[in-house]
Amino acid sequence: MATRSKFLRGRKIDPAPITSKTTLVSLVDEAFLAYNAARLREACQLFTRKMLEAEVTIGLSLTGALTPAGLGVSALIPLIKAGFIDWIISTGANLYHDTHFGIGLSMHQGNAQTSDIVLREEGVVRIYDIFFDYSVLLDTDAFFRKIIEAEEFQKPMSTAEFHYLCGRYVHERERKLGLKDRSLLAVAYEYAVPIYTSSPGDSSIGMNVAAKALQGNKLAFDPSLDVNETAAIVLAAKRNAGNPGNTGKKNSGQRKRKPGQSAVFILGGGSPKNFLLQTEPQIQEVLGIDERGHDYFLQVTDARPDTGGLSGATPGEAVSWGKVDPDRLPDAVVCYVDSTVALPIITAYALAQHAPREPKRLYERRDEFMALLLAEYKKSKRR
Repeated sequence: MATRSKFLRGRKIDPAPITSKTTLVSLVDEAFLAYNAARLREACQLFTRKMLEAEVTIGLSLTGALTPAGLGVSALIPLIKAGFIDWIISTGANLYHDTHFGIGLSMHQGNAQTSDIVLREEGVVRIYDIFFDYSVLLDTDAFFRKIIEAEEFQKPMSTAEFHYLCGRYVHERERKLGLKDRSLLAVAYEYAVPIYTSSPGDSSIGMNVAAKALQGNKLAFDPSLDVNETAAIVLAAKRNAGNPGNTGKKNSGQRKRKPGQSAVFILGGGSPKNFLLQTEPQIQEVLGIDERGHDYFLQVTDARPDTGGLSGATPGEAVSWGKVDPDRLPDAVVCYVDSTVALPIITAYALAQHAPREPKRLYERRDEFMALLLAEYKKSKRR
């Protein structure tokens, strides 16, 4: 008998029938066996079994209109509360539409085939099959314009500081309205998860900031702070300075801690994806600090690399830029599935399979991380 090929050592495809008692975890592990279902299984397992280890810092990038579809409430907030997301880069639009939920405004399911001319006449705004009243935009605009009049906003700042301050106001509005865990901004404030926006002018939030600037408002976003703070978060993660209890000091009698690791969880692509990944080239290429790249790469996308629509970085391509550690390519998964399908499944799988992690509260340690970045940059020959 001929020797069995090494290519036939994979798991035999012999699933159990799905029944009324099949759980989501069993469905993913036992029925998602091929094609993008298998990639989604690999995504769930990579996230839960490796990325959620205590020494891993997880950065999330967020594109596409996910919060108006309710995924901020249903998936992202539970992930933050479980300690499964440590820092975020989002489009401004996702944060703007997230605010609707936190200040008591409503979004509705609709029919994408409805005439937009009729909807305009009715004062209804459409995001594909999500409908909401035009007044939702006006009321949210008024909310942001009012809060950025406060004295604490009258200065240049990183977008993380801006969103943290905004989150505090949304959190207070939720409290007054008797709401709980409705806004990603509010929960990120509560758990000190820093949120950055790579293009702060590209949203209704930025438009309202620009409008107030015409009236003399002094708020200005500092992109250099964003670039350096995000690089500092990643460097601290790799130096294992960002985990709870790690202060950079060696204590006698303690067991040796594991090396720190950085993971990227990418929903969609675009500018937030690049901003998340460019942290490693900023550290290595620009600042000349010794580093090798992110350790874990998980992306959910419907874009294609051959048209340039994958935002310039499959995991392998990212290696050539120094964005991903070449030794960690086996721990890279690209799942070609709509984020509105994959994110709830990954969230439910992780919450069922992994105990909550202690929140890292990275926002509160930005100054410490920036000091680490500056100290290593001073040793660099790139200066």
